[in-house]
Amino acid sequence: MKISRHSTKLVQVGSVAVGNGAAISVQTMTKTDTRDIRATVAQIRELECIGCDIVRLAIPDMDAARAFAKIKKQVSIPLIADIHFDFSLALETLNGGADGIRINPGNIGGPDKLRKVVESAKKWSVAIRVGVNSGSIERDILKKHGGPTSGALVASALRNVALIEDFGYDQIKISVKASDVPRTIDAYRLLAKKTRYPLHLGVTEAGTFMAGTVRSSVAMGILLAEGIGDTIRVSLTDSPVKEVMVGLELLRSLGLRDPGPSVISCPTCGRIQVNVVSLASRVEEEMEKYFRNHPRPEMPIVAVMGCMVNGPGEAKHADIAVAGGEHKFALYVGGKQVKVVSEASALKAIMSAVRKWRG
Repeated sequence: MKISRHSTKLVQVGSVAVGNGAAISVQTMTKTDTRDIRATVAQIRELECIGCDIVRLAIPDMDAARAFAKIKKQVSIPLIADIHFDFSLALETLNGGADGIRINPGNIGGPDKLRKVVESAKKWSVAIRVGVNSGSIERDILKKHGGPTSGALVASALRNVALIEDFGYDQIKISVKASDVPRTIDAYRLLAKKTRYPLHLGVTEAGTFMAGTVRSSVAMGILLAEGIGDTIRVSLTDSPVKEVMVGLELLRSLGLRDPGPSVISCPTCGRIQVNVVSLASRVEEEMEKYFRNHPRPEMPIVAVMGCMVNGPGEAKHADIAVAGGEHKFALYVGGKQVKVVSEASALKAIMSAVRKWRG
């Protein structure tokens, strides 16, 4: 399937290009307290290891804004400051090296304060994302549209974009996120017809891992297949690592990202005597980290199977495989069994084989 992407303006977020045909980037948001510098830096580094392109940090107060500058010095991935209500927090993070800021111009404190934010962003050549969601739409727009409709989301976004444009700045990205799939799709389709600014896709308050993955994949999958979207964030009530992994897999499934490592695993049944769910998840995460730092033109297919019924058969079609037994796994490489390992050492054995694969 060939996807013809909408033509949008190029905006730079640190070293990452967004829009104008640039590779669609994957974003997430830290879930640590930004004021906890050590924990936040550790989480950002983990996210970078698995392939995240851009990370956003919540800036609730001036302590967090000051911490942002210290965090920025310890990581290399582009960082975005998420600002609400207090324009001085935007100024502090811009001075502290922010690669981008996310604001809602309507709640930043009025035209004079917005002008100061825009002037600072212009000084540092930093992109501004106008982020609108169902709960941030202005009252007059809600009244006109009869509620937080897709049309209301777009009207609010374009009004706020115009406020920034009035101060002579156009390094802008836009998001219009609803909490349900149909409104999200309709809003982005409408917005794509009305602007050439790059679009940040997402479903706000998408939900827990399962529900959020499904909702985000349906909404963003449809939009991306139509060529709409320049950067994405999968919002989950779960770890940001999972947000990034879902986002990467979503792009790969549409051919919008280079293929990554492939993990096949059985759905499990009453025969298994090993924890396939945990092992498959850990293998997937470790492989993402490994190949992020050791890229290869080809990636191995790894199968994690729970028993000897389908395990040996799947092993013949995988580069590396394990098939479970009684608290142990048989390890296969190139379709041939090479050894039996304990359940506790299975991850180590698989990753050792991965590192040696065509090495």
